[in-house]
Amino acid sequence: MKFKNVLLIVAISSGSALASVWGYSKFAHKDFVAIQSESKVPANYAGFFDGNIANSPVNIDFTQAASTSVQAVVHIKTKIAAQKVSNELPRSNNRNRGGLDDWFDQFFNFGPQMIPEQRASGSGVLISDDGYIVTNNHVVSDQNGGVAGEIMVTLHNKKTYKARLIGKDPSSDIAVLKIDGTGLPYLVYGNSDDVKLGQWVLAIGYPLTLETTVTAGIVSAKGRSIGINERQTRGTNVSPVESFIQTDAAVNQGNSGGALVTTDGKLIGINSAILAPNGTYAGYSFAIPVNIAKKIVNDIVEFGDVQRGYLGIQYASNLSEDQMKELGVKEDEGVYVSAVPTDGGAYAAGIKKGDIITKVNNTPVSSGIEMSAQIAGFRPNDKVQMSYLRGGKEYNTTVTLKGKVSAVEVMNAAGDIIGAELSNLDSKKAEEYDVAGGVVVKKITEGGKLSETKMDEGFVITSVNGKAIKSIDELSKILNSAVGTVKLEGFYPGFRGSYTYPLDLTN
Repeated sequence: MKFKNVLLIVAISSGSALASVWGYSKFAHKDFVAIQSESKVPANYAGFFDGNIANSPVNIDFTQAASTSVQAVVHIKTKIAAQKVSNELPRSNNRNRGGLDDWFDQFFNFGPQMIPEQRASGSGVLISDDGYIVTNNHVVSDQNGGVAGEIMVTLHNKKTYKARLIGKDPSSDIAVLKIDGTGLPYLVYGNSDDVKLGQWVLAIGYPLTLETTVTAGIVSAKGRSIGINERQTRGTNVSPVESFIQTDAAVNQGNSGGALVTTDGKLIGINSAILAPNGTYAGYSFAIPVNIAKKIVNDIVEFGDVQRGYLGIQYASNLSEDQMKELGVKEDEGVYVSAVPTDGGAYAAGIKKGDIITKVNNTPVSSGIEMSAQIAGFRPNDKVQMSYLRGGKEYNTTVTLKGKVSAVEVMNAAGDIIGAELSNLDSKKAEEYDVAGGVVVKKITEGGKLSETKMDEGFVITSVNGKAIKSIDELSKILNSAVGTVKLEGFYPGFRGSYTYPLDLTN
């Protein structure tokens, strides 16, 4: 009896199981949809390699590009001779020193001190078989606007040469050296305009105390501006040029001036800077695009100086949200023109103050530095296509670039903005007035901006909006980017006290 019960239970269980399987296959399975088919690729598949596995990043070979490039990347070592410096306090502070201080100095024989000899190193790239080398200006600089007294170059094969400077361009941080040799290995120029985000690149140089080093990464961004070249152009009438290729290839001190190359070994950039919040490499390195570098190199080799074309446009940068709203400028829309000197190419082409430059040579621009980077590829008398907005409508024009701006033109540019004839304060007068420098308002133009203030002729401008200025060039740079009302501060020779004059630049 018990055996029959067991058989009955087994039979019922088996039947239930079979019924469940049949019911699932008949009804429930219909609610599931196959996401992918093993035999067919959907039409909307995001195929990174277009079905060609040979193009997959895992199969990219860096060895040929690396072995070729290291032969043409050189180690640059510089030496700056020891210098005498005086520990004498500035004149303004000497008045507070008493006889005891003088006796103290004499007793301990305080006098001129010595800055010891300085040595530095960087990298460079051979670009011809007869020894021309491109590197960074800051690699061969003496940090005072000059050049290191001795520059030695060591090739990958350990041969060492004494190099001479052919020319330099602080605005782009490019310098050209020459060593005497023939049949030297060199890198072939690529086209940096064709570089794409995510593209694999190699950085070659001599970082830290290491010998030739190759690192790999991808292109993280293009057209980057980090404001680093502005330091090298202070006190000049040349705008900094920055349109960096950003990569995550490991770059450290000593890599400056080295090569950024493609996986087929072509030079697309000169490594120039890193962004290191903690003082060490943090994954952000920047290279000068080779299309900018080769134009500057060719100018230096052919003419001894950069043949830079000038637009004749002064632009406003770092506009606040209120200023953009007041001017009707949208963020990243273009470059707001704050002034157009009458003797420039832009003025002849019909561009006016208040226009917004949107494209240069059919390339969109959203900042003054991006605009300068585009112009850096042209020479005087070249014709450049430009697009600009005026009253919400887009216009196109052709600008014929001018040659280098003279000191007189720089003075006139600042004078045109505020409506005055200006001159730099004489150094002897500056010492007499106990100031570092300034700009003298020699004559106020009737109907100009300054004529709307209570300023009198003879006033010496020493600061704008609290920022000290020592020359017309420094005044021009501040006014170029100023919008709305600025405060001119200074003094009248022979009168005590300082004076401030608000100056409205809006209209």
